[in-house]
Amino acid sequence: MNKSVKPEFDQYAENYTDLHRASIRTSGEDPAFFAAYKAGYMASWLGDNARVKPVSILDFGCGVGNAIAHLRKAFPAASLHGADLSGESIRLAGQSHACEATFRTIENARLPHDDASFDIVMAACVFHHIPPVERAHWMSEIRRVLKPGGHVFIFEHNMLNPLTLKTVRDCPFDEDAILLPRSELLGLTRRAEFDGVRCRYIVFFPHLLSFLRPLEPAMGWIPLGAQYVVHGIASQARV
Repeated sequence: MNKSVKPEFDQYAENYTDLHRASIRTSGEDPAFFAAYKAGYMASWLGDNARVKPVSILDFGCGVGNAIAHLRKAFPAASLHGADLSGESIRLAGQSHACEATFRTIENARLPHDDASFDIVMAACVFHHIPPVERAHWMSEIRRVLKPGGHVFIFEHNMLNPLTLKTVRDCPFDEDAILLPRSELLGLTRRAEFDGVRCRYIVFFPHLLSFLRPLEPAMGWIPLGAQYVVHGIASQARV
């Protein structure tokens, strides 16, 4: 997310969904499955009250907006927003999802939103594209735009899972990826003034074993999921 170079995802935006689909073919699932999984996970965590309240949600690193339809289904009353460094991705997202969400391009190393604008921020497999030296800054930006008591959900690839590592190696737009160990992301979140920070592993079974997926909520402590999610609550008062 270095502002000094042309966003690399501009070159992938037009074909992003097809490239993503090809890279995850061993899972037997479509990109829509993973987007729906994440939206459903957040809704389940937050409970029925969040589904009916007019919460504001930011998809940080939204790309071409593939998560928007799934966020709308999970949070019917929400105000949805997307932000990304890739102007081409934001253009395509606006073309496809302008009726459901607003989209803005990230410039000058700052989220284009006021302080305390959102109830929920989601970052789905974004941080492994951010250079390690810049990760604390972007976590701080997420904290800045969250309301006190707001929730952050950061989904990342589990570097302990061999199939995940293969997926990253095979994916053209993951050439720059530097995967985060669970401990790094937990530390970044805690240092950015989030409370109640915890981690769960997710996405354990490929499509072939999908009948076992009802077991997954009880398996979040097992470090074998394809991905993991770190959740935190913005502290009521910043130090």
